[in-house]
Amino acid sequence: MITLKLDGQEVQARKGQTILEVAMENGIRIPTLCYLEGLSPKGTCRLCLVEVTNWNGKLVPACVTPVEEGLEVITRSERLDQIRRTILEMLFLERNHICSFCVSNGHCELQDLAVELGMDHVTFPYRYPGLDMDLSHEGFGLDHNRCVVCSRCIRACSEVEGAFTWGFQGRGVGTMVAIDLGVPWGLSETCTSCGKCVQACPTGALFEKGVATAAQLKSPEIIREVTERRPRVF
Repeated sequence: MITLKLDGQEVQARKGQTILEVAMENGIRIPTLCYLEGLSPKGTCRLCLVEVTNWNGKLVPACVTPVEEGLEVITRSERLDQIRRTILEMLFLERNHICSFCVSNGHCELQDLAVELGMDHVTFPYRYPGLDMDLSHEGFGLDHNRCVVCSRCIRACSEVEGAFTWGFQGRGVGTMVAIDLGVPWGLSETCTSCGKCVQACPTGALFEKGVATAAQLKSPEIIREVTERRPRVF
């Protein structure tokens, strides 16, 4: 076992665990967006940044940083919350997140994080990109305006369903999720229509067609449940 401190509290951890996993086991809340139990962690959104005081105050993503003996970690401070609010601002201004017109209004992880961290306005200019929707699939829809490029849909499709339908195209601020290297979703030859990507999506970027906003509830925990129930091959 490994001993470390989280916000001054001495806790025990197992070798190979990440800071986020240990924090969750001990009831310590660290904001996340790209992380989802049951999927491999990527550390792309940077909302889970924490400060390691005995690493000269270095900021590290909690979801991919393994614990070490004697670590002293600060998970919540005004400095960290300000960084997280700035990250959220960047996510909101990069696309067209107008909550009042979104199918996930009231049950969106991005929206919840903004409320939790007190981000009630954006201080940078909005980009207002002209992005399309893909409604070609008979059961699901894709709205690039709501996407935060977290890759949860990509990982759910490849790691859990094994279809490898989703991927990224473009670079930098122009990066977008794509189906089968850029074909309309309804023409995909690999999609199994399982809906795992929709359940994994934290925003209204992926949604069920014909379902009202109030009923557009997602169950991202299904990814963890499916993963846990599968037999492990060693």
